[in-house]
Order: sequence, then structure tokens, then C-alpha cells
Amino acid sequence: MGMSRRGALGVAAGSALVLAAGQGRSQVSGRGEDAGRAPPDPTEQIRLWPNGAPGGQGVSVTPVVPERSSDPAYHDRYAQYTTDPIVTVFRPERSNGSALLLAPGGGYRWAVVDKEGYDVARVFAASGTTCFVLRYRLPGDGWAAGPDAPLQDVQRAMRLIRARAGDYGIRPDRVALLGASAGGHLAGLASARRDVVYAPIDASDQEGFRPDLSMLMYPVATMADPFVHAGSREFLLGVDPAPARIEAYSLEKMSWAGAAPMFLVHAMDDASVPVENSLQLLAALKAGGVKAEAHLFQEGGHGFGVRLIRGRPAETWPDLFRAWAARLDFAL
Repeated sequence: MGMSRRGALGVAAGSALVLAAGQGRSQVSGRGEDAGRAPPDPTEQIRLWPNGAPGGQGVSVTPVVPERSSDPAYHDRYAQYTTDPIVTVFRPERSNGSALLLAPGGGYRWAVVDKEGYDVARVFAASGTTCFVLRYRLPGDGWAAGPDAPLQDVQRAMRLIRARAGDYGIRPDRVALLGASAGGHLAGLASARRDVVYAPIDASDQEGFRPDLSMLMYPVATMADPFVHAGSREFLLGVDPAPARIEAYSLEKMSWAGAAPMFLVHAMDDASVPVENSLQLLAALKAGGVKAEAHLFQEGGHGFGVRLIRGRPAETWPDLFRAWAARLDFAL
């Protein structure tokens, strides 16, 4: 492909999912019916790189955020060709002291905005967690850091959240990271890697860059055959990456000693990212002495987020995640 190619490839209240987004609140029933309009987007955002993202000299893409939904009750957007990474802030009505940074999926071709971002953030904001949805750069858009460009954004976001903990009423030692699909791979990199992948630019970069707790949803974990999600590998590493490069970006091959506790969710019938991605990673976490819990659902497919599994067993994953985190003295 050559990495310059572009675009080739809840919390239940009764039966209702409560959606809270800072100023407003709406309720969506288990059938996805509400007053007929999607809840408004939060207006609070943080630019990660006030003087421009690093390594952008060879970048010439134009950002787009297409809408795929034709139903006014919900959005289904994705961000592609991002050049100015941001986090969108979901403030709860009353903070429980924790923060959750969300890295949605998109196969490293784009980053989902709603399904694994805003939709999930509203669920955890409803129970008191301050949520930050990351719109990250993509590795094939010409950034000097290549496959580490999105990791630069995650590390910078983690540091900014901790640096501004007082502004958000959170504890700097209670910052969790949730990644879904390819965003799960990104969250895994951010959890395992001990090296900072960008030069510091201000005082915020004195803060820690690894999460205190991680959750990976149906993650793209391996870059190796036969269980790799081929599209994610191609957009991350190119058409024919060397074996050493494949190993370097395969989560199950990384050293996990000292990493934060991790929670895994996957559906056994996932036809896009085989469940072996989570199984192999779980074995690596155990070998590395990482506290971990995994929930494998018989059905659910891929990319279910919170909206696409209502009425199915995997619908319980937010409560399972909260219960596990609570046992680690981490309110979500």
C-alpha cells in the first residue's frame, strides 16, 4: 500500500439507558427510541497540541467527519484524516473522582466518534466518571512518527488529563483508558509501552503517560497471522511489514510486567477480530503478572459498543467493568 495511500481500504434505569452529557440529559429506551433527536454534543474540547501535532511536515490530508446515520435519534460519525487531535469532555453531574479516556476503533483507517466514543462516554458520565473521547491521528496520513502517531496522542492526552485533574475534580491516580477494536490495540500499546514517543512541549509532559486501569473491547491485539485483522495491520504497518515489525506491534509479544490492571471483553462470534486476539493477550497478561479479567460472550459480533447489544447478554459489560474496577478501589 505504502503508508501514504488514502482511504483505500448502560447503565440501566429500568429498561432505559441514561445518557448524560454535561449540560443536558436524554433517555434512550432499549429499542433505541427517544424523543426523536440524538443528544447534543458536549461543547468542551481540549486541543492536544497547541502549536500543532509533531511531525506534520509531510501531511497534506483534509479532515472530514462523515455521518453514516439516517436516523435522527442517534449519530454514527467517524473522523478521518485528523490533523488537530482533540479530546471531547463529558463532565458528570457529580464527579466520583475518576477519569476515563476513550480511544474508539476504526481499523486505523478512521476513528469512530459516536458508537465507541460519545455513546460509551455518556454511560460512564452518568455514573460520575469524567470522560474524555479522543480523536486521534492516523498512521497512514504522512506523520513522521508513522505507527506511533496515534500513540503520541494517547500519551499526551493522559498527561493533560492528569495535569488538569483539579479542574475536573478527579484524582490523577484514577485515570483509566478504554479502547475498542483498533482503538483497543492503541490502548494496549499505551498500557504496555514504557517509552515516551514524543518530545515534551510544556509542563503537562511531566505527568505520567500510562493508564491506572485499562479496558480493551474486542481488541485488535495481534499483528500476526492467522488471527490478525488484516485491515488494521495494513493501515498501521503497511502492505508487507517485516516480521520484526509485526512482532514489535503485537500486544501478546510485549513485556507486560508492571502494567496496570486490564479488563477484556470480546464476543465469541466476532467475525472481524477473532476472539483469539483477546485469548492470546490474556495469556501474556497472566505471564506478566498483570491483574486481569476477561468476559467472553457467546454472541455479540464486532463493534457492539453500548447501542448495538441492547437486549443481549453483552449488554452487561459496563456493569461488569464497574464491578471489577470497584474491587480495585476504582470508581467508574
